[in-house]
Amino acid sequence: MGRPKKAAQSPLVMENEHVKELLSIMEANNVPSMKDLLAVLHHVGAMERQLDAAVNELQAMRRELAEAQAQNHPIKTALQNTIKALEKNIAVMRERLDELKANIIDGCKNAVAAFKEKGIAALDNIARFFKVKPVLESLRDNLDKSIKLDERAIAKIGAVSAEYHKAGRHLKNMGRAFIGKEAIAEAKAPGRLAAAIAAPYRAECACLTAARRHIKAAIGAVERLENRERKPPIMETINKLNEQIAQAKKDAPAVERPRPVVHDGR
Repeated sequence: MGRPKKAAQSPLVMENEHVKELLSIMEANNVPSMKDLLAVLHHVGAMERQLDAAVNELQAMRRELAEAQAQNHPIKTALQNTIKALEKNIAVMRERLDELKANIIDGCKNAVAAFKEKGIAALDNIARFFKVKPVLESLRDNLDKSIKLDERAIAKIGAVSAEYHKAGRHLKNMGRAFIGKEAIAEAKAPGRLAAAIAAPYRAECACLTAARRHIKAAIGAVERLENRERKPPIMETINKLNEQIAQAKKDAPAVERPRPVVHDGR
């Protein structure tokens, strides 16, 4: 089996020209929501790197198997099928991640266009340009599901290995009894074979768990961005208060001035 072709990867979202342009505008104008937008971008980039790490680990395992002897060994075939299935799973997540990046880039592009047309006031409610929360939540759910599947597979491999060694201990004890030797009390811990079979699941699980942390953090940053944008700007709040005070003065009843007391000179 030859080396698998490396999938073409799109640039990190922070390297996009539209993203860079919007961040430059926000920084130059001290837009407060820049902090939360940056947090979203950094966590999406970190998740992208985690998925890349998972792909690289699985590809390294695939190469090791391709170079191993015993070409038709059933364990080798099973491991190759496992790695292939895990790579397909990560490829689906990468597609969802590319969709998320496209949404972010479109949002940045639209925000820059609005700024050029209407000025800095167009960025007062910048969250409206980014429709990314549903995609983030879908990615989080997919990660949760994949991590649980990996954990169940690792637990099952461990359980089967333990049963195998337990059965082997019983057979050995029967032989030892025939020759008058003391029985073996403890079964061996899961061996190298079980560790090899579980290795692809462990590699994917570790990378996806790290990616899930970044996705949850990105969702939190999006929610902070949305909440920040729901708050009216300070000058808008001050102007409304001034209008209310002026209106209250107009609506207040006129106060009669006291009449001066006139003395008749007595």
